[in-house]
Amino acid sequence: MLPVIALVGRPNVGKSTLFNRLTRSRDALVADQPGLTRDRQYGVGKLGSGSYLVVDTGGLSGEAEGVDPLMARQVRAAIDEADHILFLVDAREGLSGGDEIIAERLRRAGKPISLVVNKSDNIEASLVLADFHVLGLGEPRAVSASHGRGVHALIEDVLEGLPPAEPIEEDERRVRIAFVGRPNVGKSTMINRLLGEERVVAFDQPGTTRDSVFIPFSDDGKDYTLIDTAGVRKRGRVSEAIEKFSVIKTLQAIEQANVVLLVLDARQGITEQDAHLAGHIIDAGRALVVVINKWDGLTADQRERVKSDMRRRLPFLDFAAWRFVSALHGSGIGTLMDVADHAYANAMRDLATSALTRILEMAVREHQPPLVHGRRIKLRYAHQGGKNPPIVVIHGNQTDAVPTPYKRYLTKRFRETLQLSGTPVRIEFKTSDNPYKGRRNKLTPRQRKSRKRMLRHVKKK
Repeated sequence: MLPVIALVGRPNVGKSTLFNRLTRSRDALVADQPGLTRDRQYGVGKLGSGSYLVVDTGGLSGEAEGVDPLMARQVRAAIDEADHILFLVDAREGLSGGDEIIAERLRRAGKPISLVVNKSDNIEASLVLADFHVLGLGEPRAVSASHGRGVHALIEDVLEGLPPAEPIEEDERRVRIAFVGRPNVGKSTMINRLLGEERVVAFDQPGTTRDSVFIPFSDDGKDYTLIDTAGVRKRGRVSEAIEKFSVIKTLQAIEQANVVLLVLDARQGITEQDAHLAGHIIDAGRALVVVINKWDGLTADQRERVKSDMRRRLPFLDFAAWRFVSALHGSGIGTLMDVADHAYANAMRDLATSALTRILEMAVREHQPPLVHGRRIKLRYAHQGGKNPPIVVIHGNQTDAVPTPYKRYLTKRFRETLQLSGTPVRIEFKTSDNPYKGRRNKLTPRQRKSRKRMLRHVKKK
């Protein structure tokens, strides 16, 4: 299980800016006004040497009568779930009474805490940090979340003190398949249909599953672990603190899984939350099967409308396998494990360097990379850099200037040529050093003179 880092503090101290910095995203809204974050935001940390989840919380005023009760409950839930707390304060405003009240509450939580003095750019750090020693939370750390100063060193120190990700205890030969989706789309019913028994609670009420459930399962001589996750519903509609943290359990299950089955409700259509969850699955690089449940009972027009909506709202899932099923009646369920096996096999395939380089050469021949400062980007050869998802490493010159559309072109070309359906493909670029770069400057005057004479002689011939 990935460790959890919670960002806590008063409004407008820079929690959302730090969240975006740690996740390398723009998922959290940022503006120069307090109270913009009204709900928790979740993301996978990408800054630093380890894997972790980050939770951005709403601001606490520190005054009981002025705190939104729902927001306060959310922050308390975040603190309870966290393995480490980053307590943010504002260097420009200095120490406030609200900071002292929040610090006292955090001390009672008994969790590891880092006191982070944000917005410390262009300010004498020693003077600013002295004010916050009174909080008694250890040595304050001066950072600038907006510019990134001090953030990388901070997160590395935090990760060093965190427990490592918990290993999977069951047999590693088991393929782990996570069922994720919004509440009441039929995930538990689907698992029960596969198992042939009422193994997990299935009830016509959203939120029945509160935590991820790991279930050993064997089918046709193959061993699996099925992961039933709590439903991820739209943040504004979640009111119970215990249910809110089902989001973290779902993200952790995605990270642990080999294959993810994203379950959608054909009768409710595709929502923004479905697309958001699909984005998390792609970021994790997991093999993916999109399962559209409750397909029975729809008319031909309704089915075509659902398919059109999916193509429009989820065009970035063109690599995934799609299945239309009815978990309640069992239609289409029998083929799900075969589809998941196929997606997993593609995600774990060994790719020969010669084949990858040949595909690269064909792609470049048909569509040349663009010019950069009058020079053509050169892509020389490719090799495999990892599995689940398959990673293709491309070597060449000026690779840091490859534009995003051309990256998408290469990704699609590799995936289609290799027939890697059911799994995303990642492209990484490495710029090769030019062995002749700077060589002329190292020639002696006599060598340069001799070189010129030789070139004149070649031209005359």
